[in-house]
Amino acid sequence: MKKTALLLLPILLFSACDEPEVKLKNAEPILLKAGMEKRVQQDNEFAFDLFRKVIAANTEKNIFISPLSVSIALGMAWNGADGDTKTEMATALKMSGMTVDQINEYYKIMQSTLPKVDPSTTLNIANSLWYKQGFPVKSGFLQANKDYFDAEIRELDFSKPSALDIINGWCADKTNNLIKNPLDQISPDAVMYLINAIYFKGIWANKFDAKNTITANFNAEGGKPVQVKMMKQQNTFGYSEDEMAQYLDMPYGNKAFSMTVILPNENKTTTEVLKKLDLASWGNVVAGMSKREVLVNMPKFKTKGKYELKDPLISMGMIKAFTDQANFSKIADAKLLISRLIHSTYCDVNEKGTEAAAVTIVEVVATSMHIIPVFNANRPFIFVIRENSTGVILFMGKMGQVEMYE
Repeated sequence: MKKTALLLLPILLFSACDEPEVKLKNAEPILLKAGMEKRVQQDNEFAFDLFRKVIAANTEKNIFISPLSVSIALGMAWNGADGDTKTEMATALKMSGMTVDQINEYYKIMQSTLPKVDPSTTLNIANSLWYKQGFPVKSGFLQANKDYFDAEIRELDFSKPSALDIINGWCADKTNNLIKNPLDQISPDAVMYLINAIYFKGIWANKFDAKNTITANFNAEGGKPVQVKMMKQQNTFGYSEDEMAQYLDMPYGNKAFSMTVILPNENKTTTEVLKKLDLASWGNVVAGMSKREVLVNMPKFKTKGKYELKDPLISMGMIKAFTDQANFSKIADAKLLISRLIHSTYCDVNEKGTEAAAVTIVEVVATSMHIIPVFNANRPFIFVIRENSTGVILFMGKMGQVEMYE
């Protein structure tokens, strides 16, 4: 018997051209196979853990990641691991209680169903596997990535100067040119690149009227106010509040996807909220929101990031994969390890919607309020982009500073 599950996902949003308003039928929930709800919860637990680790490892005021992109890219690599390496990767990815086939089937279902749940939203998920010309990759590993991840398999002469442009060109093409050069160089010892790209472009179900956008102060981290373009609207949204924060859920299109904004109370910080925000508390937030008329002040913003995820993943228990003790014997007979895990992201939030993108590159080398509540996002806030029927988290972000939108 099939069951529905809640999935939380990081998403990509866009600036749309003016189009006639079309009344959309509310989205039908994604149906998952019985027992697969567990893997959704595991993937969301990975999302929160990774988000905290990336924030801890970086000094930037703004952080934006796609946990789903990272999970998929590592899922591809996980199929080539064995022994303790595979176990540690499973620990970091929160995989437990499911077979290899069940986990792979989860990735396949997510990638085939998520892009179809909202015809007004563009969501593209693409994978590719690039291996060095002449490198003997095991056929079973290639087949698993074709069957479950629909990966484009390419043999490439890494020594040619054009190789870098070819790989970066694929990334740019799959992210609508939002992420153009995620790979800075092809390492001399590199034998393989496993890449995931996600692109999201969604229109608000309730758009902001640009005529109401004003210049206002945003109290950035450190207490210094900066001027931003502040969007305004009063409408009915999912809303709740507690002793830590206010929670606002703004849907896109047919309401399959939404952005949930977590605004810490004035006596709290994003750090304090994140310390208490885990899978259980997030579930309570989602379940506790009810439809309310809310006056919303929300800054327009663009943010992008590039992160090396090696240290965050080591701190999550994935250790041997990055050392000469790594066991990727299901990829090839050669001694291999993951040398870098590069994560590049982009997000644009404006009156019409959101456009977001992410690329994750795994480099494998030979060893080596009836009161109307006011939701005034004029201070640091957290936001999550998710698919609502499953609850899978596509993107997560923290805005500690917003620059003037141009």
